[in-house]
Amino acid sequence: MMANLFSIFEPSSSIFNFSLNWFSTLLGLLFIPYLYWASPSRWSLCWSDMMLTLHKEFKALLTPSCVGSTMFFVSLFSLILYNNFLGLLPYVFTSSSHMAMTLALSLPLWVTLMVKGWINHTQHMFAHLVPQGTPPVLMPFMVLIETISNIIRPGTLAVRLAANMIAGHLLLTLLGNTGPTMTSSLILSLLIFSQVLLLTLESAVAIIQSYVFAVLSTLYTSEIN
Repeated sequence: MMANLFSIFEPSSSIFNFSLNWFSTLLGLLFIPYLYWASPSRWSLCWSDMMLTLHKEFKALLTPSCVGSTMFFVSLFSLILYNNFLGLLPYVFTSSSHMAMTLALSLPLWVTLMVKGWINHTQHMFAHLVPQGTPPVLMPFMVLIETISNIIRPGTLAVRLAANMIAGHLLLTLLGNTGPTMTSSLILSLLIFSQVLLLTLESAVAIIQSYVFAVLSTLYTSEIN
């Protein structure tokens, strides 16, 4: 039962031993020409306003030398949000629930920030290991704690996103599998109502987790400057 339950996250179609499901991650690129050439609509204007709001918020978090990278984090938010919502559709592969994708987003970003920080801001990186006002006795322990917390950052970013998406999809699958076994119409109606509520909750989780991933990445970038 447990193996069948988690099998919903396994890629199902493949060619030449390469899963075609991962191409769904890049399907959002097909909508970019349409959004560019199409006449403004309510949805496109709403999306533009949301992107502009995120740009201003990320700009406030970053230092002046990194303001130009705000569009990168806005694009990162858009990519994760698209894949999170894509996974809510029936029979669609959820790439953001796999560590292979979440680590592919967080690990290169973290490595880039570390290399840039230690090369260009070496003294600042050393000073960051010991918070201001730390007693001399606790300095070795603080260096160890700060080093460990810095190393596990890409892992926590990846696990947080994947675990939240997996948890919601498992609940949706469990409720969906119990539907055919229901005989009472009242219980079935309650099940459908709870399924709609859970789907609404998962939509909120998809937005929140995309925002958290982008904001934390922005904060990590601001720390090295």
